[in-house]
Amino acid sequence: MADQSLPQTRTPEKAVNDGVSESAPKEGLSRRRLLGTAGATGLVLGAAGGAVGYAARPAEATPLTSLGSEEVMFHGKHQPGILQGLQARGHLVAFDLAAGAGRKGAAALLRRWSETARRLMAGETMTSDDTDVARDAGPSSLTITFGFGHSFFARTGLEKQRPLALDPLPDFSSDRIDKARSNGDLWVQIGADDALVAFHALRAIQKDAGGAAKVRWQMNGFNRSPGATAHPMTARNLMGQIDGTRNPKPTESDFDRRIFVPSPGDPAWMANGSYAVVRRIRMLLDDWEQLTVKAQEQVIGRRKADGAPLTGGSETTAMDLEKTDAKGDLVVPLNAHARITRPDQNGGAAMLRRPWSFHDGIDTDGVPDAGLLFVCWQADPLRGFVPVQRKLDRGDALSRYIRHESSGLFAVPGGAAEGDYVGQGLLEG
Repeated sequence: MADQSLPQTRTPEKAVNDGVSESAPKEGLSRRRLLGTAGATGLVLGAAGGAVGYAARPAEATPLTSLGSEEVMFHGKHQPGILQGLQARGHLVAFDLAAGAGRKGAAALLRRWSETARRLMAGETMTSDDTDVARDAGPSSLTITFGFGHSFFARTGLEKQRPLALDPLPDFSSDRIDKARSNGDLWVQIGADDALVAFHALRAIQKDAGGAAKVRWQMNGFNRSPGATAHPMTARNLMGQIDGTRNPKPTESDFDRRIFVPSPGDPAWMANGSYAVVRRIRMLLDDWEQLTVKAQEQVIGRRKADGAPLTGGSETTAMDLEKTDAKGDLVVPLNAHARITRPDQNGGAAMLRRPWSFHDGIDTDGVPDAGLLFVCWQADPLRGFVPVQRKLDRGDALSRYIRHESSGLFAVPGGAAEGDYVGQGLLEG
């Protein structure tokens, strides 16, 4: 939960028409075209600044709102689901390859998954056996992202191609890790602005796995829906805090160097890829909510109302780490979360955070099982996540109110070119 800005939520344009066509569906049409999402908004600009064009919609169709019509491209330099803004609904799922699947089986699986991801992200149905869960929806900014865990390489005989950066994360003293809900051979991140679209993709990915892989663990997350606030703003977490105010931005000159593996990569198949650290962080909300707002602000180092540093200004104002109060005490305590996680306090270590909140029910004692599905992206986790977490482990005031319960590290290769599948450079190289 580092003090780095989350991608801002998007504010959808006003809907042209909230209805859908009542005409009978025609076979062979995608659900996106069927519902008139093509051409509904002209051009849509993504987080990376790329424009997505739509063909003119059929005259008889009725357009969706802009929220449903937004489409993210599957093919590209980087995989989708990294640079896009926060999505309202997400699923994280890890798979283990079946015994005997090997490299050949893994390649066939990634080929199937990539084609399914391409189709669903374009608002199309599956090639066969579609569940129709998302039949009435547009693409809804669906993204599907694939990664490889440390164990994947031994199972496929590709140990020599395993990146050094994928070495297991060190143990941290505050961890309470459930190994059954950690790591995995393969990792898939699914996000969308519509819950049914996200679930549809999850079921499609699971069904595509067939006998080649089985689910190891699966987690569900959510964020504030785009357009729920009067203007785009940094998201809040389940503690009520504006969560992250210093996320690296693609416009910064060193963004690519910090977040993506350069081309040519080391190893070559990781060019333009990134490494995802995934942590399920339980928030001890009953304990946290017993604190006064002032005490919560001292733990974080920022005002709860607007995310501004305790030293004054607005959310984006630089924090004055040396400022003292009338008694001579530091205004931002030495163990405040925002102080410890600042890149300039960690040798420049930076991560692109793209997390999800979760709530998995209330236990028999009435305690909510809720918190943050922490996902962060970096070119090298040994220079990004690890040094920051080590420092947090030694004295973060927030640590008594959270508990790290599962963990994973995954190598996420660059995006697939037209006609290729994700990971093809590794599996066929």
